[in-house]
Amino acid sequence: MTARAIINRQALRNNLQQVRNVAPDKSVLAVVKANAYGHGLVNVAQELDQADGFAVACLAEAQRLRNAGIDKPLLLLQGALDKAELELAHQLAVELVVHHSGQIELLEQADRSKSFRVWLKVDTGMHRLGVALRDVDACWQRLLDCAAVSDRPRLMTHLANADDVADQATLRQVNRFYDLDMAAGTECSIANSAGILAWPDSHADWVRPGIMLYGVSPFTSGNGEAIGLQPVMTLTSQLIAVKTLLKGATVGYGGTWECPEDMPVGVVAIGYGDGYPRHAASGTPVLVNGQRVPLIGRVSMDMLCVDLRTVPEANPGDQVILWGEGLPVEEVAHYAGTIGYELLCKTTARVELELI
Repeated sequence: MTARAIINRQALRNNLQQVRNVAPDKSVLAVVKANAYGHGLVNVAQELDQADGFAVACLAEAQRLRNAGIDKPLLLLQGALDKAELELAHQLAVELVVHHSGQIELLEQADRSKSFRVWLKVDTGMHRLGVALRDVDACWQRLLDCAAVSDRPRLMTHLANADDVADQATLRQVNRFYDLDMAAGTECSIANSAGILAWPDSHADWVRPGIMLYGVSPFTSGNGEAIGLQPVMTLTSQLIAVKTLLKGATVGYGGTWECPEDMPVGVVAIGYGDGYPRHAASGTPVLVNGQRVPLIGRVSMDMLCVDLRTVPEANPGDQVILWGEGLPVEEVAHYAGTIGYELLCKTTARVELELI
């Protein structure tokens, strides 16, 4: 049996409703980049048909959605990078983020028969993508004068520290954004998942939920279930072997874990080849038949081992849950020294997605 990622459609819809509950009367751009955070790009977009549009990272993602019949607005978060991408963006009717002057030049040089919905991205403190505050007025005027820009441009920024509710940097970013002359009377977007949940001043006209749609907390601590979200992905596999090891026996590559007594050990058919984190530490929780047991030894490409002393009745074929229902992915991520986002996105192609 291969590993499976069970995708709960009702949980997905519940999480979108949570966005609506927290940010009522706001338009929602559901972020579905990176294969919808590992959940299946097309399937997720089809389930989130109540969103007002979708945000993607690249044109390949936009093309897959259009080929699947998704006709809602699509926003290309990195914008068009050259003439070929601009042409494809027009064919796909994709809205463009503009985050530097070279992208404005592309639009100025575009065929006059083509027009685009454009969002000017402003760097209010993230210092990643975005036009510097000192250049916003000039870039805005160029977009207003550009024949290829349809309608009034929209305005957006991205929050750097919204996941930390004690960090006032978010309010400083929000205030810098609203201080822009063109922000009044312009459709604006600021809030990511953390902004939606913790910073109501950031809601503006459009919100951009990402990780919260998939049931994961966007904050530096806690888990999604504690804030009303439901896990969408449950990563499962099964025991393929159960054996009794003697006291002093070591488990896995490098012999990094030693049995403290004679004990049953289970082998689970999943590993880093499936996207389970190789650096998950011994003690990382796993559910065997619904009961927590600790991972022991190093994670291999196709297998990992678990301590079955608390479930000695376990047998080959029994279900194992690696994260999801009953075991928050945030907790597993903590043991692996990373964040839930990465675990979800790194689920590999050989993991079968099953919608329920």
